[in-house]
Amino acid sequence: MGLETEYGVTCVVDGQRRLSPDEVARYLFRKVVVWGRSSNVFLPNGGRLYLDVGSHPEYATAECDNLSDLIKQDQAGDRIVEELAVSAEIRLNAEGIKGQIHLFKNNMDAAGNSYGCHENFSVSRKKNFEEVTESIIPFLITRQIFCGAGKWISSSKGANFQISQRAEHMWESVSSATTRSRPIINTRDEPHADPDEYRRLHIIVGDSNMSETTTVLKVATTELMLRAAELGLLKDKFTIENPIKTIREISSDLKFRNSFRLSSGREITALQMQNEMYNIVSSMPGLDELLDKPFYRYALNLWRRSLDALQSEDYSLVDMELDWMIKRKFMNSYQEKHQLNDMDSRLILLDISYHNIRKDRGLFYILEKSGMAKTLITNNDVNGAMENPPETTRAALRGRFIKVAQEKKRDFTVDWVNLKINDQQQSSIACKDPFKNIDERVDKLIAAL
Repeated sequence: MGLETEYGVTCVVDGQRRLSPDEVARYLFRKVVVWGRSSNVFLPNGGRLYLDVGSHPEYATAECDNLSDLIKQDQAGDRIVEELAVSAEIRLNAEGIKGQIHLFKNNMDAAGNSYGCHENFSVSRKKNFEEVTESIIPFLITRQIFCGAGKWISSSKGANFQISQRAEHMWESVSSATTRSRPIINTRDEPHADPDEYRRLHIIVGDSNMSETTTVLKVATTELMLRAAELGLLKDKFTIENPIKTIREISSDLKFRNSFRLSSGREITALQMQNEMYNIVSSMPGLDELLDKPFYRYALNLWRRSLDALQSEDYSLVDMELDWMIKRKFMNSYQEKHQLNDMDSRLILLDISYHNIRKDRGLFYILEKSGMAKTLITNNDVNGAMENPPETTRAALRGRFIKVAQEKKRDFTVDWVNLKINDQQQSSIACKDPFKNIDERVDKLIAAL
């Protein structure tokens, strides 16, 4: 499994004039292009750093087989991209441009454009992919009640708080497109592995999360529900009659009492559906083995506590662990303290500041330091993940190869599967098994460097 994060970017010069996204991107990636000869590179930690459509910096974690490594890799991506911003800002100022570069781990800009956070899971090619995706879509539509990042919406019609930033930008349940139609699940068949064994489930409906506890909950519950779908425990049980209308209505339902219709004719709320899904997963065969791994037991407990909190409206049970609750709690207290009406522009600024990934500027990090947001991993964990790949997946092979190739100043090419030395022999290895972290062929290739 792995995460991809597209970051919002802006640069304010002299407090007013803004550089264009393309101009900011050139400053951000200048050092990357120098050593990688491209704005699309793989890193020694096994992850991928690149410039996406619309001049969005994007970081994709290395493939991970456990939650602990995934959270470390995801947090490492924030710090790697933050370093790009700090370095670019120094160069700007050296050239006499007094600008501040801001990077945001969110999903919407002021103009209403949306950019994503994508989740990837390797699933068995032997399973019925269409059946699995159809089974899990109702979960992906309703999980926003605890996985949303929250968004303060202000318009001529008024202002209100919504649970999810991505919900209103979804247009289809499934599609092979990503930008033209924005589906909940992208079905483009790119396994980045042995195509006879694996298929990649590419989920693009989720919000980017600042809170690592929310990220753990989001990924763990999705994995658990995928396992339930593969076991046939969800088949036709929760199919929603109008998925896109439902996902948008849930996002603005802060009381969690509005119901929607299933294809069976049954009326149900998002909270009721999630409770039923929790009950299915909590008695699922093989669960005990999974709960022995780091963070899974915590995630299952947080899922339960989140649903209880939403039912009882006692948010103190989880308001240091769920992104939208952390944000809303602070915004409410700030609004009350300063007696702001709902249309006050400072609320919009608070919202965007929450997602600023600069440790010296971001509101989330202030809340974290103040004990208002729970953490699971240490700074040392994150620093280690910035340099080193997960040791239990194919990423370990890729990371070692890149590190040695860079040290020896050799010309090389890497993607998710292939490792290649660009010399007369054009030596190349295809690593098709994402779970294989030892390979004699790769050892020989590295020795050849």
